[in-house]
Amino acid sequence: MTEVWGKIGSAAGAVYTSFVGKSPATAAEVKKKTKLDDAMLYMALGWLAREGKAHMTTEKNTLMVKILE
Repeated sequence: MTEVWGKIGSAAGAVYTSFVGKSPATAAEVKKKTKLDDAMLYMALGWLAREGKAHMTTEKNTLMVKILE
């Protein structure tokens, strides 16, 4: 189980470093830039949201992600 948490933490780190301080991006843009699969992307976003480092909204049925400092 520890291995899974390590992978999620690494994925969250990749999302954070790629998008911190930048304009909101779509989940598809985050996925493309980080090369994460859907499951790992959403687990990483959940991790960041739980830590207060990600804010997500929906605009026209599209998930928008803003990574906070």
